[in-house]
Amino acid sequence: MSGVRRRARAPVGLAVVGTGAFAREHLTTLAELPDASVRWVVGHDRHRAAALAALVPGARATTDLDDALSDDDVSAVDVVTATPAHARDTVAAGRAGKHVQVEKPAALTLDQLDAMVAATEGSGTSLVVGQTVRFQPAVAALARAARNGDIGTPLLTHISWYTGHAWPGGWRGWQLDPELSGGHPVHNGTHIVDAAVWLLDDEPVEVFTRGLRTFSPDMESPDSFHVQLRTASGALATLELCYALRRRGELFRRIVLVGTDGTLAHTTAEEDGLHSDAATVAPASVDGALHAQLAHWLDVVRGDAPQVVTTPQVRTALATALAAQRSLVSGRRERVADVPGYARAPEGVPA
Repeated sequence: MSGVRRRARAPVGLAVVGTGAFAREHLTTLAELPDASVRWVVGHDRHRAAALAALVPGARATTDLDDALSDDDVSAVDVVTATPAHARDTVAAGRAGKHVQVEKPAALTLDQLDAMVAATEGSGTSLVVGQTVRFQPAVAALARAARNGDIGTPLLTHISWYTGHAWPGGWRGWQLDPELSGGHPVHNGTHIVDAAVWLLDDEPVEVFTRGLRTFSPDMESPDSFHVQLRTASGALATLELCYALRRRGELFRRIVLVGTDGTLAHTTAEEDGLHSDAATVAPASVDGALHAQLAHWLDVVRGDAPQVVTTPQVRTALATALAAQRSLVSGRRERVADVPGYARAPEGVPA
């Protein structure tokens, strides 16, 4: 043995903005990562912020984001708030010289996203968007195989994704108000759209969407929808997303990717799992994705890894999801290029 010891790296000082259910998941996951040091939890309700801060030794609670942004020991901010606050909080953090991770969908408009990119990447920090699906083992394996040329040129993908109730407010949650969430094709559809575009590795040009209100005809946003997506080369994606299964956390997913030289496929139906009215265990193909995502984010903040999800890719997925929502409302095919702001490059960031 050489006797040389590697110098331990100092943990990354973090602030977590948000006090909802998913902010709690982020906090408990960050607490498991030795490279993370959560210094602040920021929320509009001090009691809720304090309750979450108590989950992480040394974290302080505040209702003022400036408290965290003025802390020189905070180098990165995790924005896990409701979608309407994403742009405001990300721009503030970026202007304070902080790296940012923000939950999906990153923004409600492309103009908002461009402002977020300019405030972070345009000022020398980084912006990572939480497209957690890319970190799920099965999806990552499919993407690697496709990139390695295992099936030639991808021509067709079909993704069926059925899951149970997702939101603490049930079908009265803010996520069902299109003015606040962008609509279901944007709020949750960004995940499935990003996965399809990533697997096909081509530019989406046109979408057609149909929705279904499973539980109540009076809901402002359908809990289930289908999207047909066509890319610039003519590749096709059929995307089914349903949040109508009875049990919260229940999941069934099937992905098929067809290329010129073969086919890749995965389904959760082939995985063993515990399912009861009391508990549902995540399939192995999904489990651990948030842990991998947050660990990757810390590597990006340190400059130790390139981003798995780049902001141009985020912009494409968001524009496609916005076009899908436009199609849901119009009942017609919609071009991605017609989404406001699509043709304009983010200001202050090299193309």
